[in-house]
Amino acid sequence: MPINAVIFDIGNVLIEWQPERYFAHHIGEERTRAMFAEVDIHGMMNRIDAGHTFDQVVEETAQAHGEWHAEILMIRDNWADVASPAIPLSVHLLRQLRTKGVPVFALSNFGVENFPVSVAKYPFLDEFDRHYISGRMGMIKPDAAIYEAVEADCGLPPETLLFTDDRHDNIDAARARGWQTHLFDGPDGWAHCLVEQGLLTKDEAQ
Repeated sequence: MPINAVIFDIGNVLIEWQPERYFAHHIGEERTRAMFAEVDIHGMMNRIDAGHTFDQVVEETAQAHGEWHAEILMIRDNWADVASPAIPLSVHLLRQLRTKGVPVFALSNFGVENFPVSVAKYPFLDEFDRHYISGRMGMIKPDAAIYEAVEADCGLPPETLLFTDDRHDNIDAARARGWQTHLFDGPDGWAHCLVEQGLLTKDEAQ
């Protein structure tokens, strides 16, 4: 089946999303483990990704956890460094697909307010033909509704969409709708997939 569009997740595909590593560097591994045991940082981010206001949710969480108030606010104040760095080969693959004229879309769980902060640091995030950002859409992966919304907007048959994401549940949900999928476990495997699909040559994917 031919591929009519390639769809990228963003976090851990194009830019790294490892908040535990960020905090380990800044407050030490022991305090980081303690903070993540007491504060549901990922649950907080899920609320933001679903459309709740970035600043408000972070501030509410900080106020609810006085011991970790300053650390939690670091996510708001240093977002571009928390969601970092870029994954260079993935960026290269995105740009090579565009050069070949292959439509490329972003489908990412990302907040309305913090996504532009990441775009300002990483302008390649603005190079997609279409952006499907969960916070803007008011729906979140792996809910079936967000995949259905992508299909309705782009008008392409599901079986002609190739989607990569680092999470099994997001991949499973896309596959259930008939999308072609690749579980992202590193840019080399993604490059190999694009070559196998005939979208890039080996030289182009290096």
